[in-house]
Amino acid sequence: MKHLVGFSRVFVGILFIISGFIKLNDPVGFSFKLEEYFSQGVLDLPFLMPYALAISIFVVIFEVVLGVFLLIGYRKNFTIWSLLLMILFFTFLTFYSAYFNKVTDCGCFGDAIKLTPWESFTKDVILLVLILILYFGRRYIKPLFNQRVRQIIALGSVVICIIYGNYVLNHLPVIDFRPYKIGANIKDGMEYPEDAPKPIYEYSWKFNSKGEEKIIVTNGEYPDVDGEFIGVETKEIQKGYEPPIHDFTIEQAGEDFTDVLMQEAKLLIVVAYDMAKSEYDAYEGIRKVADKALEKGYKVIGMSASNEEWTNKVIEEYQLPFEFYFTDETTLKTIVRSNPGVLTLESGTITQKVHYNDIEDLEIE
Repeated sequence: MKHLVGFSRVFVGILFIISGFIKLNDPVGFSFKLEEYFSQGVLDLPFLMPYALAISIFVVIFEVVLGVFLLIGYRKNFTIWSLLLMILFFTFLTFYSAYFNKVTDCGCFGDAIKLTPWESFTKDVILLVLILILYFGRRYIKPLFNQRVRQIIALGSVVICIIYGNYVLNHLPVIDFRPYKIGANIKDGMEYPEDAPKPIYEYSWKFNSKGEEKIIVTNGEYPDVDGEFIGVETKEIQKGYEPPIHDFTIEQAGEDFTDVLMQEAKLLIVVAYDMAKSEYDAYEGIRKVADKALEKGYKVIGMSASNEEWTNKVIEEYQLPFEFYFTDETTLKTIVRSNPGVLTLESGTITQKVHYNDIEDLEIE
């Protein structure tokens, strides 16, 4: 039991720190995932959606801190009970998502590691077992260092998390795990390799054979059955290859300009996924950057999921020298964790990406 507790302590502590830090690196992204959980059709808790960002910050900091507390043996009972309650909640959540197919990615490791709903549930069950070992063997958890050193480490972990979280909120994630990171080529990210695995489907064919309903399952071929065909149900049993970027389009008036714009040698994009929630004070700086970029020969566009009424209002009010194109809101949220944010591209390759607080850092060559 002593060795099991020792292993569980190290494994759970390190995993909580890693998982928490990955989400702390991108609390805005985790808040989007919480909004998905809070939405109607999942947990149906829409009143919590306005507080998603605050909840995400608290959860990820708490997760990292619990991992540190466990490793150093600080406030043992509080730590173990907190871990147990947290993992019970997440185990329920991942089972609910998996069983009812509500959320396809739990966001447990942000964009760094993608897990299917059942993989997430399995991971939480394993953690639950390990935390139960810690609970029943807590007498074997001996503190490291003396009380004063433990307090300094504990307080230091909280302060560091708060400082780091505040930084990424007001700028951008320090580590970008998304397919739209600097240096990524959007066109390349949308391509399918020639040897890419294709999805496998299962077909359930229904026939009326001699007055009885008969179902024959195949992988696509039409069965040789003596009977009247009723219908067929299709089920995907194995996913095919999905490119890192699979939902990126730039449209205007129903026309797709993606290919044309991705060929621009010098392109500056202003991303504002939702004009109603945008930081309007930033548009004065954006106008100056856009004017400078146009002088330097850049093609300048905006991308938003808002309707023309909103985009035209912002263009007119802040005298923006460019037009907005329509792009899916989820895609825009993935591209840059800033509303608005600015990118520069060279022939589809992202060369710069900045938060609205860092617009002055943008280099227009």
